[in-house]
Amino acid sequence: MRISVSSDMDEPVARALVDALRERGHEVRAHGALSPGDDPQWAVCSEAAARDVADGRADQAVVCCWTGTGASIAANKVPGARAALCTDAYTADGARRWNDANVLALSLRLTSVPLLHEILDAWFAGRPSDDPEDRANVERTLRLDGGRAGT
Repeated sequence: MRISVSSDMDEPVARALVDALRERGHEVRAHGALSPGDDPQWAVCSEAAARDVADGRADQAVVCCWTGTGASIAANKVPGARAALCTDAYTADGARRWNDANVLALSLRLTSVPLLHEILDAWFAGRPSDDPEDRANVERTLRLDGGRAGT
Protein backbone atom coordinates (compact mmCIF):
# COMPACT_ATOMS: atom_id res chain seq x y z
CA MET A 1 0.00 0.00 0.00
CA ARG A 2 1.14 3.57 -0.68
CA ILE A 3 1.07 5.61 2.52
CA SER A 4 1.68 9.35 2.68
CA VAL A 5 3.09 10.48 6.04
CA SER A 6 3.51 13.96 7.46
CA SER A 7 4.82 15.40 10.68
CA ASP A 8 5.50 18.97 11.70
CA MET A 9 8.36 17.84 13.95
CA ASP A 10 11.14 15.29 13.54
CA GLU A 11 10.26 13.38 16.70
CA PRO A 12 11.29 9.80 17.55
CA VAL A 13 7.72 8.52 17.24
CA ALA A 14 7.40 10.08 13.77
CA ARG A 15 10.58 8.28 12.66
CA ALA A 16 9.30 5.07 14.27
CA LEU A 17 6.09 5.50 12.28
CA VAL A 18 7.96 5.67 8.97
CA ASP A 19 10.07 2.66 9.94
CA ALA A 20 7.03 0.65 11.07
CA LEU A 21 5.18 1.35 7.83
CA ARG A 22 8.17 0.30 5.73
CA GLU A 23 8.62 -2.84 7.84
CA ARG A 24 5.00 -3.71 7.08
CA GLY A 25 5.83 -3.49 3.37
CA HIS A 26 4.23 -0.14 2.62
CA GLU A 27 5.65 2.43 0.22
CA VAL A 28 6.06 5.64 2.24
CA ARG A 29 5.92 9.18 0.87
CA ALA A 30 7.12 11.66 3.52
CA HIS A 31 6.16 15.31 4.00
CA GLY A 32 7.07 18.10 6.40
CA ALA A 33 9.81 17.58 8.94
CA LEU A 34 10.23 14.01 7.66
CA SER A 35 11.34 15.27 4.24
CA PRO A 36 14.32 17.64 4.21
CA GLY A 37 13.47 20.90 2.47
CA ASP A 38 9.69 20.51 2.91
CA ASP A 39 7.61 23.08 4.80
CA PRO A 40 7.13 21.54 8.26
CA GLN A 41 4.11 23.62 9.32
CA TRP A 42 1.37 21.22 10.43
CA ALA A 43 -1.28 22.77 8.18
CA VAL A 44 0.96 22.59 5.11
CA CYS A 45 2.35 19.09 5.50
CA SER A 46 -0.95 17.57 6.67
CA GLU A 47 -2.69 19.04 3.65
CA ALA A 48 0.02 17.61 1.37
CA ALA A 49 -0.41 14.10 2.79
CA ALA A 50 -4.21 14.27 2.57
CA ARG A 51 -4.00 15.55 -1.02
CA ASP A 52 -1.89 12.54 -1.90
CA VAL A 53 -4.85 10.37 -0.83
CA ALA A 54 -7.51 12.53 -2.49
CA ASP A 55 -5.55 12.70 -5.75
CA GLY A 56 -4.73 8.98 -5.81
CA ARG A 57 -0.97 9.24 -5.19
CA ALA A 58 -1.45 7.38 -1.90
CA ASP A 59 -3.97 4.83 -0.66
CA GLN A 60 -3.96 6.22 2.89
CA ALA A 61 -2.13 8.81 4.96
CA VAL A 62 -0.89 9.28 8.50
CA VAL A 63 -0.59 12.89 9.68
CA CYS A 64 1.11 13.94 12.91
CA CYS A 65 1.49 17.05 15.03
CA TRP A 66 2.01 17.64 18.74
CA THR A 67 -1.64 17.05 19.69
CA GLY A 68 -2.82 15.51 16.43
CA THR A 69 -5.71 17.95 16.37
CA GLY A 70 -4.28 20.48 13.91
CA ALA A 71 -3.09 17.73 11.57
CA SER A 72 -6.58 16.18 11.66
CA ILE A 73 -8.30 19.51 11.00
CA ALA A 74 -6.01 20.37 8.08
CA ALA A 75 -6.37 16.92 6.51
CA ASN A 76 -10.17 17.04 6.83
CA LYS A 77 -10.27 20.28 4.84
CA VAL A 78 -9.12 18.33 1.76
CA PRO A 79 -12.16 16.98 -0.13
CA GLY A 80 -12.02 13.20 -0.17
CA ALA A 81 -9.95 12.91 3.00
CA ARG A 82 -11.59 11.41 6.07
CA ALA A 83 -9.11 11.93 8.89
CA ALA A 84 -9.55 10.44 12.35
CA LEU A 85 -7.50 11.42 15.39
CA CYS A 86 -6.79 8.13 17.13
CA THR A 87 -5.19 7.83 20.54
CA ASP A 88 -5.79 4.10 20.98
CA ALA A 89 -6.33 0.91 19.00
CA TYR A 90 -10.08 0.73 19.62
CA THR A 91 -10.60 4.20 18.14
CA ALA A 92 -8.41 3.32 15.14
CA ASP A 93 -10.46 0.17 14.48
CA GLY A 94 -13.73 2.10 14.77
CA ALA A 95 -12.48 4.89 12.51
CA ARG A 96 -11.75 2.36 9.77
CA ARG A 97 -14.92 0.32 10.35
CA TRP A 98 -17.63 2.91 10.89
CA ASN A 99 -16.13 5.98 9.20
CA ASP A 100 -14.07 4.40 6.40
CA ALA A 101 -11.32 6.80 7.48
CA ASN A 102 -8.46 7.03 5.01
CA VAL A 103 -6.22 9.37 7.03
CA LEU A 104 -4.95 8.47 10.49
CA ALA A 105 -4.05 11.46 12.68
CA LEU A 106 -1.66 10.91 15.58
CA SER A 107 -0.45 12.98 18.52
CA LEU A 108 3.32 13.14 18.79
CA ARG A 109 2.89 13.98 22.49
CA LEU A 110 0.58 11.11 23.46
CA THR A 111 1.73 8.29 21.18
CA SER A 112 4.49 6.05 22.50
CA VAL A 113 6.21 3.58 20.18
CA PRO A 114 4.40 0.54 21.70
CA LEU A 115 1.06 2.36 21.42
CA LEU A 116 1.91 3.34 17.84
CA HIS A 117 2.24 -0.33 16.91
CA GLU A 118 -1.10 -1.15 18.57
CA ILE A 119 -2.82 1.67 16.68
CA LEU A 120 -1.26 0.64 13.36
CA ASP A 121 -2.24 -3.02 13.93
CA ALA A 122 -5.86 -2.01 14.50
CA TRP A 123 -5.88 0.54 11.65
CA PHE A 124 -4.60 -1.91 9.04
CA ALA A 125 -6.73 -4.81 10.32
CA GLY A 126 -9.86 -2.66 10.24
CA ARG A 127 -12.13 -2.85 7.21
CA PRO A 128 -14.97 -0.52 6.26
CA SER A 129 -18.37 -1.74 7.39
CA ASP A 130 -20.90 -3.07 4.88
CA ASP A 131 -23.76 -2.03 7.15
CA PRO A 132 -26.16 0.16 5.11
CA GLU A 133 -26.42 2.80 7.85
CA ASP A 134 -22.63 3.07 8.14
CA ARG A 135 -22.25 3.31 4.35
CA ALA A 136 -24.99 5.98 4.19
CA ASN A 137 -23.13 8.10 6.74
CA VAL A 138 -19.87 7.83 4.79
CA GLU A 139 -21.69 8.72 1.57
CA ARG A 140 -23.18 11.77 3.28
CA THR A 141 -19.71 12.98 4.26
CA LEU A 142 -18.62 12.56 0.64
CA ARG A 143 -21.55 14.75 -0.47
CA LEU A 144 -20.45 17.38 2.05
CA ASP A 145 -17.18 17.61 0.11
CA GLY A 146 -19.15 18.67 -2.96
CA GLY A 147 -20.00 22.00 -1.33
CA ARG A 148 -16.35 22.96 -0.90
CA ALA A 149 -14.58 25.42 -3.14
CA GLY A 150 -12.37 23.81 -5.71
CA THR A 151 -14.40 20.60 -6.03
